[in-house]
This record gives sequence, C-alpha cells and structure tokens, in this order.
Amino acid sequence: MKAKKIRKGIGIFFLILLLLVIVLVIVLNVIGSKNKKVMYEMIADGLSRVQEDYTVTQLDAGEYTDMRFYGIMKFHVDQYRVEELGNLSVMTADMGFMQMVSFMITPTEKNVPLCTLDFMYILNNRKSYVEFYDLAGDTGSAEYSAVQAALQGLVDRWRDVEELAVEPHWYDTYLKVFMHKQLKKDDEARNSQLFADALDTYLAETERLEKSSDEIVRRQIGFTKVYSDGLIEKGGVSTDVFKKALGEDKTRDFFDRVFFGTALYRGN
Repeated sequence: MKAKKIRKGIGIFFLILLLLVIVLVIVLNVIGSKNKKVMYEMIADGLSRVQEDYTVTQLDAGEYTDMRFYGIMKFHVDQYRVEELGNLSVMTADMGFMQMVSFMITPTEKNVPLCTLDFMYILNNRKSYVEFYDLAGDTGSAEYSAVQAALQGLVDRWRDVEELAVEPHWYDTYLKVFMHKQLKKDDEARNSQLFADALDTYLAETERLEKSSDEIVRRQIGFTKVYSDGLIEKGGVSTDVFKKALGEDKTRDFFDRVFFGTALYRGN
C-alpha cells in the first residue's frame, strides 16, 4: 500500500513537471512570436529607408539563405546590391528564447565605415549593438572626418541610455564609433528609434558623397577582406559558430560572396 502511494506521488510529480514544461514552452513561443514580429517590422523599415536613397536589388544567397545548426539555431540570410553604395546583408537568427537581426552594410563604392546594426531580442530584454568599422579606403580625408563627426553626433544623442559592458576583442582597433545599449520590452519604440536613427544618420552621410575612385575602392575592399579573414582566423562571437558548423573554407566563402559580399564588386 505504501509503495503504491509512493508510485502515485512520483507520477503526480512528473505530471506536474510535464505541465510546467508545456506551459514554459508555450510562454516562450508566444514571446518569441511577438519578438519576431517586431524584428521583421524593423527589417522592413530598414529596407524602406535604404530604398529612399538608393536602388536596391535582391541577390540570391544560394545555399546560405537558410541554415540550421545543432538542431535549434536557425539562420536566414537575405542579400542585396545597393547601387552606388555596396552590399547589404540581413541575417536573422532564431533560437527560441532569443531572436537576432544583423543588418550590415559593407560599402564598396563610398569612402565610409562599414555599418553593422545587431539587435537582439532575449525574451523581454533588448540588446542593441550599433557599430561602425574603420575599414574605409581613405580614413585621413576631410570628407571621412566629417562622416565620423556625424556618427559621433549620433552616439551623443543616445548617451542617456546606459552602455552595456562588453568583453574586449581583437577587432576593437577598427571601432572608433559605436554604441552597445540595453533596453526593455517596454522601451520597444525607443529601441526601434535607435535603429532608425543610426541607419538614417549613416545613409545621409553616404548619400552626400561621390563614388570613390578605383584605387580607394580596391583599398577599402582589401581592408574589409583583412577584417573578415581575421574573424575566421582570430575568432569572433558569431563567426566561431559558423566555423564549427560550416568549416573554415565554407565560412570564408559565405563571408566573401554573401555576408560581406566583397567578392562581387569593383576590383574583384
């Protein structure tokens, strides 16, 4: 009789545990679905802003369009040619409890920094990384200094939002202007505003510049290639995931042809 009661108690315990797991999965799916909706709205808004200034043509990312690693990590990549500016890659990641978009412009026609806007949705938290990498063909020109000043003005406008502490990386040497912010779901509108302000500021600076000379373009693509190869050789947070799943050669091919797109433009 006692053993029967024990078995019954164990059965009730596992039933409650199963119900809790089911509830947790449902909650995560609901939050994840809402986060994805907000993320895709941000992407659509970003593409619309780019299209206001440039002719944008979608390219075929081929085998890299949809990738799934380790069963739970799902990546989707869209690639675009931005006429007279360069390559735009939009990569989304979905890991259930976390969603992320990487909205990256690799300039190959204008003497401006590389722009990455990485926005993460971790349940009810938002982590936003706005970074401008010093990979231009001529960083000593007066025009480039003016671009940097405008981007620094962007940073100054957002100083009221506390900076996230991040681990140092080897590529920090390329980062002169950046923001790492954290907001809550209740600040969703402000988080979207941060994305829009960063993109608008960058596009306004690129739009007023003339196309670079062939020499500047070659140097810029070369610097970008050194950086992207460095991510593979020296490591990077997301790069390490791709290296383990795809291997070094496939990751380099993905970077060159799609993510950075340096293989597709002038001088290559």
